[in-house]
Amino acid sequence: MGTAASDNSGVRIFPPAIYLAGIGVGFLLQWLWPIPIVPAGLLLAVRVAGGLVMALWLGLNIWALSTFFRAGTTPNPTRPTTALTFNGPYRFTRNPMYLSLAFLQTGIALLANALWSLLFAIPVLWLVKRIVIDREEIYLERKFGEEYLAYKRRVRRWL
Repeated sequence: MGTAASDNSGVRIFPPAIYLAGIGVGFLLQWLWPIPIVPAGLLLAVRVAGGLVMALWLGLNIWALSTFFRAGTTPNPTRPTTALTFNGPYRFTRNPMYLSLAFLQTGIALLANALWSLLFAIPVLWLVKRIVIDREEIYLERKFGEEYLAYKRRVRRWL
């Protein structure tokens, strides 16, 4: 198990900061080289879609956080995980909070009709997988062993 000091995933960057950086870089590029997702005539449709995606973000995020808190564990990857969570959205995805943040980034991009911000979701997801999820999965495998490995076999990472 390791010492109490090593009883965490070793994630060094607060995961929402990665998504916020992606949104920020996307909007910076959008400001420098504006490229809309759709032409002005379709703006209402893309904004409605953005609003729906934002609703998905909010609902999934609240559902995932409340499931964690009911299980008595923390969503903070710098703190020890005290329990595995198999209920709620964790029945469908191993990472509903990161998925919800991807919905947030997508929804903001759609609402703003900002192609760069939407495109930056791809490197953000890659970074989150590499520097957050990979570390978390190693930690959870080490801490919970076969129980976590069986869960990984049953439930997909994203959807």
